[in-house]
Amino acid sequence: MIQHPAFKVEEWSVRETKLHFDVLAQTESIFALSNGHIGLRGNLDEGEPHGLPGSYLNSVYELHPLPYAESAYGNPESGQTIINVTNGKLIRLNVEDEPFDIRYGTIHSHERELDLRNGILRRSVCWTSPAGQTIKVTSTRLVSFTQRAIAAINYEVEPIDTPMRIVLQSELVANEEITSKQDDPRAASTVTKKLISEENHAKGMLGLLVHHTQESGLRIGTAMDHVIKGPEEMAVDADSSPDIARLTITAKVKPGEKIRLTKYIAYGWSSLRSRPAIHDQVIAALSAARMTGWEGLLEEQRAYLDTFWGKADVEIEGDPQIQQAVRFALFHVLQAAARGERRPIPAKGLTGPGYDGHTFWDTEIFVLPVLTLTQPSAVADALYWRYSILDQACERARLLGLKGATFPWRTIAGEECSGYWPASVAAFHINADIAYAVVHYVGATNDLKFEEEVGLPLLVETARLWRSLGCENAEGQFRIDGVTGPNEYSALADNNVYTNLMAQLNLRAAAEAVERHPKAAHKLGVKDEEVKNWLSAAENMFLPYDKRLKVTPQDEAFTKHEVWNFSQTKKDEYPLFLHYHYAHLYRKQVVKQADLVLAMQLFSSAFSAELKARNFAYYEPLTVRDSSLSASTQAVLAAEVGHLQLAYDYLGEAALMDLYNLEHNTQDGLHMASLAGSWTALVAGLGGLRWQDGSLSFAPRLPEGLKRLAFRIRFKGRCLLVEIKPGEASYRLLDGEPLKTWHHGQEITVSTKEATTRPIPSIKAGAPPKQPSERTPAHREPGGSK
Repeated sequence: MIQHPAFKVEEWSVRETKLHFDVLAQTESIFALSNGHIGLRGNLDEGEPHGLPGSYLNSVYELHPLPYAESAYGNPESGQTIINVTNGKLIRLNVEDEPFDIRYGTIHSHERELDLRNGILRRSVCWTSPAGQTIKVTSTRLVSFTQRAIAAINYEVEPIDTPMRIVLQSELVANEEITSKQDDPRAASTVTKKLISEENHAKGMLGLLVHHTQESGLRIGTAMDHVIKGPEEMAVDADSSPDIARLTITAKVKPGEKIRLTKYIAYGWSSLRSRPAIHDQVIAALSAARMTGWEGLLEEQRAYLDTFWGKADVEIEGDPQIQQAVRFALFHVLQAAARGERRPIPAKGLTGPGYDGHTFWDTEIFVLPVLTLTQPSAVADALYWRYSILDQACERARLLGLKGATFPWRTIAGEECSGYWPASVAAFHINADIAYAVVHYVGATNDLKFEEEVGLPLLVETARLWRSLGCENAEGQFRIDGVTGPNEYSALADNNVYTNLMAQLNLRAAAEAVERHPKAAHKLGVKDEEVKNWLSAAENMFLPYDKRLKVTPQDEAFTKHEVWNFSQTKKDEYPLFLHYHYAHLYRKQVVKQADLVLAMQLFSSAFSAELKARNFAYYEPLTVRDSSLSASTQAVLAAEVGHLQLAYDYLGEAALMDLYNLEHNTQDGLHMASLAGSWTALVAGLGGLRWQDGSLSFAPRLPEGLKRLAFRIRFKGRCLLVEIKPGEASYRLLDGEPLKTWHHGQEITVSTKEATTRPIPSIKAGAPPKQPSERTPAHREPGGSK
């Protein structure tokens, strides 16, 4: 875990004041920059030392075989893995024949800062070489939100005490060597296939490389251009080879002088476009960046983020650590999605190769709800991508003997990439998760054009799946058997409540969308009888209930199973799936991540307040949180049933997941769903936000230690500011027409004229629930210490 005091707690930045070699890989993820198209890990400018080098382009992957001990019908034959593309970040520095390498010589100071307001990574180093020359190096790096293909670096070197010969080498490097020694299944697969060179070029200030992948057939272009300021006497040379383009600048620099290199980097890729077209694309992007200039790029970046924070910021008084963490989280969630432009949002964003760069259901249920209320355009893009792979999903359904669409559990380009079907293919809920995201995006934006063109086909084909997958029994109940819900420790269960509620929403939403868009529905072949069947299935959806325990079972048989022996489970045996076979886990009451509890969060009105409290008390002692997805959901329900300190504890776990490497795998990339979950734990948990039937409601409460929580959300063309203090909550529109909402069940109307303030009623909570042995979340004290 990252436990050293390197990260100062600041409101708008993550600052490392001392370099720690043992956590380089983790900090490279934390300091990663991205815009949803380009992702650059926070590697040092000179490239070495590194934990894990990484430069990524959204949806650029390579294929690799998926071997099976026994073949079976329908198993995917190949997997897709994100690959490290051409590294454009490299700027090597030589000082009087000595390479600038922080493993040698003396580091007087080393600071890096991820500036969340300006969207840049700063670095400042003072270093003395083994031969005694002292220099100061400063660099600033950005990946542009406004110019999608562009990253840029401003790099300055200043001699401190004596004149010295400085040599800068700005490079593009393909096929970097990367070694992986991990056996954690959450880490990336090892892909050994190299990129194949098609073109290399270096002349003047320009350098360019074009490569293609061996198996997936993708073409990648990377180009660089430079502006140099320094002493009058400088020599500049350019050279290239198949995997390297290099610009070398040599100068004699005196104390008081600086040499400044501004590097513009352009990335492009395509599965269809020719080599000349990719060449021209990246050169054109460079031309636009050069015209904008370094200062112009900085101004554009700040303006973009000013707009974002103005309508998405979360303010906390009483816990500076959580304040920093939630802004860090929002910034990285934005980076993962802002300019994806009809590409997926991977589970790790573009911060590392974890999970092979795949997209899961995490996107629709954890990330998109946050973006829907903060950056809705990114949600439309992510759902356009789902629409773009709809034909593949329909073909997959036919392969499985089903109608409609079966979307892949994990993928980059649309094909199923999971070789273990009980925990993937059987998790059919992903199809309704996509429908859920469509429903909430349209509800928040009133984007009916999107619904007709994109949402309707997605809703129709997923509804067809549920009608095909489920069946009505003799009692008239609509059952969905043999599925895996969010809790992957219970596979192939009958009537998973989360899945059935999701399917119910999907079926009803499809019928409503067909009614709004009859002509478009006719083109999809939708008949009146089919819609009636959807509504009948939704009306008769079976939702099991355990009368003996007076709780909702996670699935029909769950509460009949033997409870896992938590007292005999050692602390170092978590996560359980790394130490116990699934055949053992599947037969027990043990919950990897919130399942039924997540259903209560998303379908609040389906459960009474009393039932929520009983359910929460029942599942807390069974939930081991072997997934980073769980803590935020448990925070939300803990707050709702009145366990505010426990909600606060879970908030801390979700918010600090990556900043403190709580799951010991931040080195592979950040957990986008947990980052989004920190916002959810605050806004839906302590803020009490619920969202059903196209309306928002709030039931806020603060734990001891928090003096104020304020957040902004975008909804139906308005920006709403909610401010919560102990004992009262205020609601005010920052723009837009008056909005009807609810405060603890009381209808209110908010406007831009003045804040509407209401008292917060008290709540009487039951006895605090116990967690499994060794799995109690870290306690947060008032003021934020733990």
